[in-house]
Amino acid sequence: MLSIWITGASSGIGEACAYRYASEGARLVLTSSSAERLDVVAKKCLELGAYDVSVIPYDLTCLDGIDTLVDNAWETTDGIDIVMLNAGISQRTNVEDTSMDMVRKIMEINYFAPVSIAKRLLPKMIARGGGKIAVTTSIAGRFGFPLRCGYSSSKFALYGFFETLQAEYYDAGIRVTVVCPGRVCTNISKYALDKGGKPHGVMDSGQASGMSAESAARIITKAIAKGKREVLVGKKELLMVYIKRFFPGLCARLARKIKPM
Repeated sequence: MLSIWITGASSGIGEACAYRYASEGARLVLTSSSAERLDVVAKKCLELGAYDVSVIPYDLTCLDGIDTLVDNAWETTDGIDIVMLNAGISQRTNVEDTSMDMVRKIMEINYFAPVSIAKRLLPKMIARGGGKIAVTTSIAGRFGFPLRCGYSSSKFALYGFFETLQAEYYDAGIRVTVVCPGRVCTNISKYALDKGGKPHGVMDSGQASGMSAESAARIITKAIAKGKREVLVGKKELLMVYIKRFFPGLCARLARKIKPM
């Protein structure tokens, strides 16, 4: 029986993955900033067949408490086999309208929090003979994207850290899966930070027509089980990843023309 900890588990990809693992009888630890919503997800997980579900609400901007958060999650299950570092926040502001406070908040949630969790978990996993770490980035972490300067930066940074982690600890039994979604139909655009740091409050058209969270969860959980290094999740927008790789100049021109909302 696997013990799985998911951050950002109250909605979207995290919620859908929780249901997938619940149906397989996993023991789950669910974390997000919304305690009320987590309780709803936990109840459904139990109905779907989860062996056990623990709820640990936490605001990931509070980096000073990350070590305690990790220790609590670990002790709740007597060890984590898979951690999904999925929590994140986006934005809908250009560079001039993006305050440094906004950049810091995005980096705290999207980069520093998962990095801090991984660093605390790493020696615990190694002592048990290994473990799996999945981290959600974005295709906006593969190329610059309008109205996403802070978001894109945080996702680029995740690649650097977690690819390095895997290179250093592969022989210790640590497997890293970088989850790279394109447009998945979740509420991330509604909660994205707008000018002044307020929620955008609108579902972007691209998001609305994106892959369902349930379909994304099927792809992601299979990739983690197989120990894949990276998994791309989405529809035709994923072509941009390959265009960036082979035709970077064309990618830059196309990115300038993409409708960002």
